[in-house]
Amino acid sequence: MLNDVDRIFTNLYGRHDPFLAGARKRGDWDGTKDILARGQEAIIEEIKAAGLRGRGGAGFPAGVKWSFMPKQEGPRPHYLVVNADEGEPGTCKDRDILRHDPHKLVEGCLIAGFAMRAHVAYIYIRGEFFREAEALQRAIDEAYDAGLIGPDSCGSGWQMDVYLHRGAGAYICGEETALLQSLEGKKGQPRLKPPFPAGVGLYGCPTTVNNVETIACAPTILRRGGDWFAALGRPNNSGTKIFCISGHVNRPCNVEEEMGIPLRELIERHAGGVRGGWDNLLAIIPGGASVPLLPKSICDDVLMDFDSLKEVRSGLGTAAVMVMDKSTDVVRAIHRLSQFYKHESCGQCTPCREGTGWLMRVMERLVSGEAEVEEIDLLEEVTRQIEGHTICALGDAAAWPIQGLIRHFRPELERRILARKRRISPGAAA
Repeated sequence: MLNDVDRIFTNLYGRHDPFLAGARKRGDWDGTKDILARGQEAIIEEIKAAGLRGRGGAGFPAGVKWSFMPKQEGPRPHYLVVNADEGEPGTCKDRDILRHDPHKLVEGCLIAGFAMRAHVAYIYIRGEFFREAEALQRAIDEAYDAGLIGPDSCGSGWQMDVYLHRGAGAYICGEETALLQSLEGKKGQPRLKPPFPAGVGLYGCPTTVNNVETIACAPTILRRGGDWFAALGRPNNSGTKIFCISGHVNRPCNVEEEMGIPLRELIERHAGGVRGGWDNLLAIIPGGASVPLLPKSICDDVLMDFDSLKEVRSGLGTAAVMVMDKSTDVVRAIHRLSQFYKHESCGQCTPCREGTGWLMRVMERLVSGEAEVEEIDLLEEVTRQIEGHTICALGDAAAWPIQGLIRHFRPELERRILARKRRISPGAAA
């Protein structure tokens, strides 16, 4: 269990003043000028040493990503873009950071922007987050008024401007290049890579896109040291993480915990356990709607970090833990996700545009048992044709929940099909 002294997000539940006076009492903006005085390379190396991996889903090492930016300021400006779109179903961690601890993000924008030689940060926030946008804008205004950002940020001589941009609520804009397209006023569709944003990003300039939680962690890591952060969790899966626990638990919650905590301990310690007891558990989606679900037999022992979940053919993703007890119609639940991904596909790539609709229609028939048993294998084959064959990962996100369902609950799919055949056979009434 994570000790309170090791928590980064000390106002996650909004029990204290979220604005500048309260943030300073909790240690934010303490010695920021001294952190900047270390220099760009030292900051990036400290983030690398901490082992901080992106908290938006992919888990790419943040320090390595920052190091991809050009090492000198050139004729093209550098940009930092913060992804606060948070459209992944089941995920609500960034929302609470924006609402209750916004200064951690603003300070993180200054430090990360300085490390990447960016004088401008854009925070792309989901349009539905109206009150969160208000809270964040107030924090930005307070930071400007106090001289913490602006032409002479924290008295360091570094100019840093932070702008808030409200999106229109499209799931696809959570993908970094689609987000950049939307930020430029274009249709939110992913770009082909290469070129990567670090070379050609926002307005054709070097750009790094990071998740809210990733950027908000940086100031505390630099104050306390990369070794402190790396000592939490497991090798290659270090630090703390905000887990969003929802579904059939007694106390749904957001909680910051150490990476690598056992899934069962996480749920029983912080969410009051599964409704009806652990033995009533059917399955858990461990990292947001786009990762494959896990049956109870795996949930008994699995650890909550990137590598452990990858070993059981799922993923940590955004760490949105969705719990399903035995009252759940698991086939209908995955069908609902297939509807979501069909609706949110941008339509740019043929496998995704056509495939997501096909998956949804087959899943609809599987819910009622109207399909044939042979179609289960065909369904999985189609998911393999979508997975890895699109510009962005939305195709993968549509395929993986169905793959997980077939992998772990194939007998239930077959049972429904055979049960319906018995009902409609000529001798059924007799």
